[in-house]
Order: sequence, then C-alpha cells, then structure tokens
Amino acid sequence: MASFKKIARRTFLIGSAAIVGGVAFGTYKFTRPLENPLEAGPNEAALNPFIFIDQSGVNIITPRAEMGQGVHTTLAALAAEELDIAWEDVRVLHGPPAQAYYNSALMQAALPVAEYSKGAFMETVSEALGQANKLLGMQLTGGSTSMKDGYERLRHAGASARETLKLAASDALGVSVSSLRTENGRVIAPDGNSVSYSDMATRAARIDPPQVELRPASEWKYLGKTMPRVDMTGKATGTAEFGIDVRREGMKFATVRMNPRLGAPMLSMDASAAETMPGIEKIVALDGGYAVIASNTWLAFQGADAVQAEWGDAPYPAEQGAIWQAIEDSFEGKANSTLRDDGDADTPVQGATEITAEYRMPFLAHATMEPMNATALYTGDALEVWCGNQGPTIVRDRCAEAVNLAPEQVTLHTTLMGGGFGRRSESDYAVLAAQVAKQMEGTPVQLTWTREEDMSHDFFRPAAIGRYKGAVKDGKAVLLDAKVAGPSVTIGAMKRLTGFTAAGPDKVHVEGAFDQPYQIPNYRVAGHLTDIAIPAGFWRAVGNSVNAFMHDSFLDELAHAAGADPLEFRLSMMRDEHAPSAGTLEAVRDMSGWSGKREAGVGRGVAFAHSFGTPVAQVIEVIDEDGAIRINRAWIAADLGIALDPGNLEAQMYGGMIYGLSAAAFGEITFASGAVEQGNFPDYDALRMHNAPVTEVQILASGGFLGGAGEPGTPPAMSALTNAIFDLTGKRARTLPLMHEFDLLV
Repeated sequence: MASFKKIARRTFLIGSAAIVGGVAFGTYKFTRPLENPLEAGPNEAALNPFIFIDQSGVNIITPRAEMGQGVHTTLAALAAEELDIAWEDVRVLHGPPAQAYYNSALMQAALPVAEYSKGAFMETVSEALGQANKLLGMQLTGGSTSMKDGYERLRHAGASARETLKLAASDALGVSVSSLRTENGRVIAPDGNSVSYSDMATRAARIDPPQVELRPASEWKYLGKTMPRVDMTGKATGTAEFGIDVRREGMKFATVRMNPRLGAPMLSMDASAAETMPGIEKIVALDGGYAVIASNTWLAFQGADAVQAEWGDAPYPAEQGAIWQAIEDSFEGKANSTLRDDGDADTPVQGATEITAEYRMPFLAHATMEPMNATALYTGDALEVWCGNQGPTIVRDRCAEAVNLAPEQVTLHTTLMGGGFGRRSESDYAVLAAQVAKQMEGTPVQLTWTREEDMSHDFFRPAAIGRYKGAVKDGKAVLLDAKVAGPSVTIGAMKRLTGFTAAGPDKVHVEGAFDQPYQIPNYRVAGHLTDIAIPAGFWRAVGNSVNAFMHDSFLDELAHAAGADPLEFRLSMMRDEHAPSAGTLEAVRDMSGWSGKREAGVGRGVAFAHSFGTPVAQVIEVIDEDGAIRINRAWIAADLGIALDPGNLEAQMYGGMIYGLSAAAFGEITFASGAVEQGNFPDYDALRMHNAPVTEVQILASGGFLGGAGEPGTPPAMSALTNAIFDLTGKRARTLPLMHEFDLLV
C-alpha cells in the first residue's frame, strides 16, 4: 500500500476510499526536484506529488487549502487540462505537509517594487526569488498566489503523466506512441482499441516521465471556462468535512480561556466549581490560560465559564486612546521605508492648490464563520491532528515542538475551512489542541474556541493612521505626499511562520499606496512602524486593505479640489502608466453608465487599487432610503491577465468586495483595560443579503502576467463606498467604521 514517508496513509485518503495499484506521474519544471512525499507499496509507484492514478481513476493532489475560494477546482482543472480526463471523473485530495508542496509564488512579491511596473526581466527575477521558498519549504495558502504557483507546475504534471501513459500503452499495444491519443482517462489506438489509465498504471511506473510542451490556450477545454466546483456536492449535501465536523471514536471535547490581555500570563486559577460540574473530565493549566475537557463542547463552554482566573497585565497600552497615541508618536521617528519618491515632494508647486487629510483605520478581526478549532490525538510517540489550516508544514512543525516530538512523528489532516482570510495561516489553535491532547494521552480531543474567544484572541489587522498632503493644478494632481504609521504585520508574522526576523523596508506596510499606477510628478510614500505588542497577522489583502482606502480616498479629495470628474481624474494619470489598469476604469465606467453628474438621493463613488498583480476598479452606488443609507448597487472590473475560471473569479471579486464593505461599515476591534471589547457578531457586524448591493462583475484578460483573485476585490471596496457617501451627503469619511458617523441600513 502506498504511504507518505513516516506519515500515516490515511492522511492521504478521502473518507474510506482506498488507493490500490496506483502510480504517480509528472515532472517539476525545476532542475532539482524535492523528495516526493509519496512512497509506493506493492504494485504501486510514486513519481510526482501531484497526480495519483489508482484502479478507480485519477486523483489530483492539490497543495493549497480550500476555504471557499474554489482553489481546488481551478488547480484540478490545470492538471486535468493536460491529462485528458473527464471532469466528472476528477477527484481532488489535499496534499500532506511536505517540502515538495512549497509555494513557489509566495516570495515573488517580496521585491520592494510596484507589481504593475514589472517587466519581463523583473518578473524573471521575482520567479527566481520565489524559488528561495523551495529551501524553506513553506506550504502556505495566502497572498493570492495559488494559481501563480500552480499554473505551470500542475499543467506540466498533467502533461507528463499523459505522455507517460501513452508510452506505457505503446508498449502494451505494440503500436507507435505517435499514433496514440488520449481522451476521458483512456489511451486510444488507431484501430479504436483503448486502455484505461488505471490499466496502464503499473506499467507506466517503470517509465521515466518525459518533459513535455504544454498545450496552447487555443486548445483548452477546461481552462478559460466556468467549471463546476469539485467541492459543490459535498457542501450542498452536508457531507463535506470541515475541521469542526471531525469525529473520532472515544473523542472528548474541550475549549480554552486565555488571558484577555493578549500575551500576558495567568497568575492563578480556581477550578473548584467547574470540577464538580457533570460531564467535566479535566481542567488543565496552559501558558497564559486554561483548558476545560468535557463529554461535549457545550459542557466544556459551561465549565470554562465557571473557572475563576486572575490575569496578568497587558504588555501594550491598556486603553484605545493610548494605542492611537502610540501610533501617532511613530510619525516622529525615522521612516522605515520610502519606496516611492518621485520628483520633489518637499518644494511647494507654484500656483497649485494644496490640501491635507488624516485617515484612521481600526484593528480588524478575521471573523471566520467557522471558529478556530482542531482535533488532536497524542499517543506518547506520535501526534495526529485534524484541522483546517493554510500552512500544513508550519502547523505540523509547531505542534511537534509543543509536545516534544519530531515533525515526522506528527500526522496532519488538512480539512476544508469555513473561512480563513489569513487567520488560519497561524498555528496557535492547533498547538493548543496538541497541548491539551497530551494531557489526555490515547484519547482524541476536539478543541473548539467560543466565538468570543476567537474574536478577542485573533492576530488582528493592524490599526493605522495616514497623513496625506497633496496639490492640484490645472485639473491634475501635481503632488501626493503620504506618511503611514501603524504596527507591522510582517515583523511578527514572519517570525512566527518562518523563524526568521524580517529586515529592511517593510513593503507590506505601504502596499496599496506606493505601488499604484499613477503619473504624479511629485509622489512620495513613507512608512513609519509602531512597536506595540498587539498580535498582528495577515488579514485579507493585508496592507492593501489599509492603504488603498487612504490613498484612493485622498485621490478622490484631490479630484474634487481640482474640480474634475473623479473617474476621469484617475484615468488621466493612469492611461500612459499602465494600460490594463486604465482598462478596468474604462470598463467600470461603461458598466455603471458613469456620467459624473449628481442625482438627487443617489451617490456614486469610484475607486481603484492594484494589488496582488491584479488591477480592480469599482463603482458603488448608495441611495437615501427614508433617511438611512442603503448600499444599492455595485460594479466591479478586474483584469487577471489570464481568466482561468471566469465564474469563480467573479465570485471571488464579489466576495472580496463584500468583505471590504462589511469592514468599512461595521468592522473595528477596540481595547479597554487591555482587553478586546468586541466578542461576537452583534459587536462586529457584516453585510447581510438584505443590505448587500446588486452587483455586476466583468473579468478582463489582457494577456499579461497572471494576477491573484482571492484578495484584490477587497481593497477598493472601502473607498468606493466612502466616496459614494460623500457624493450623496457632502460629508467626507476619513475614519472607519462608518457606523459611528452615518446612519447605515442594517
């Protein structure tokens, strides 16, 4: 039986489906392939991590996590396109933790240059930098990189497998390989005789996979079309397994309570009342908190409420006002970065009209619908973990450290996720489950956080303040000088994820501002970092979600100061700088019927952001509905370079926009006495079906480099909304969330 080296075989299986008589195919494009995590048993072979053929068909192993973004479907289509299998026969498995599944695109964006301005040479340099992750082996889903990483790797794996099967069939049928063709999982001879891929598996295992040219886009039958989601049936029928659905024989259930003052210790604990409650099995102290283990999750929650604990003080300013002051003070220090410094931003432009503005963005939680959870079984010399996660190798290694095992002693099952948005790139929830399971040796324990624990112990998107100065002359912007201050995501997150300390200018801190495709003669963006011990993490679109709001809002203010149409104002500075970006603005103008003329009771705002290699333009329409503001309609245009699955891309743009609009309207995390004040969705609301806009999406494909899809819809949403509200009310929103200043329809 095939197995992962030193990893239980069941990690690789879906349900109880057995893989027998299989063979894995494909070749890396890279000169030094990493060790294949598949190991063959009798009558099996494993030549590549991505495609596995057994007697029941083809299994495509995807190295990225499915959290609702459709990544498994498009990654499968990449391989299936070359492999010639019927779509209804495609089966997808998530790959185990393995260096071979490193994300080759993850570090390509690390260069401190604007993505839109990369030419062929810089793209080659970025790809070379991406190969550095081969050494780190970070198997991470994030940064809207899944398709960039898989675009050629999975197609090459499929093509190589196809040609290897043809070589095997040529030998079996006694005909030349050039006379054979493939279709729907079969190799077909000129006389009509055919053999299935499964029939050829054992024979093909003895053949060295050849290097094969990829098919041109003109021959694609899956890519470029909207494909049925491979996870659709399971999710529609309730049979899909998320982390919270995991059930093991003899399982116990647990929850945790950690110090509400993040990062501070627990000084003492009185568990006497909880210990006498029916169903409570055990209460254990943890570093910074405690866990309650019970016969079901509800009883664990009740038991946790009954424990009395004394908590240490927060290692950061205890009150929200003092936190804002710390961010303001950062402006007085030396800038960490000045990644854009065109012209002379210090000398006033003669005859120009100057304006200034200050913007404030709050801390934000990820607020995934499925709260943090993980199931773990510790047996003394091994640990098995089940959870939705965005970084399998990271979760495996951190869990191993937590229970004093080697990584090869840990088996990790990556389930589907009820949302990630960057939160599940962290490993804290899995580590806690491993630690609790060690206290219950031989018994599987499912650890589930309450919504309140989840909301208040996040790795938050940092708060930020932006101070902008600009000038307009003759209807055009002649100066944009921005300073951004706030905590760094990169410093803390990179240490947690890689063990390395980030150095040099923090590109993420100013992305969405320094890297936008506008021609402004005097254009400077500086980043100032705030050293504060509030946990910060990757939140959907990361720095772009902060800076695109401030940068684009200020462009809107400049347009009004210039007496110019806001859309044409942006477009005039963009046409000669980056054609695909200009194309999205032109498309959204035409889609929305933008005229620049005001209509009573209606406000329209336009916004643009280039992020993760993808330019996105949005127009939001708001209306006055009995004194309340309704977000009525929305139009989105995005250029992905190559549209691999238009339907899925539309869904991603729409979902990203809704996430951004929800944050703009209602999202904030604030602190009092060192603790997070928000605990559940009544305190941290989102748009619902009744107040979400009717939306139209247009996916463009200019043929350039492949862009990301999961995050670029979020950054322009916030300023498109506030610009629309300004158009409706005449009041400029510079601080989010909007619920404090405006009467929004809820």
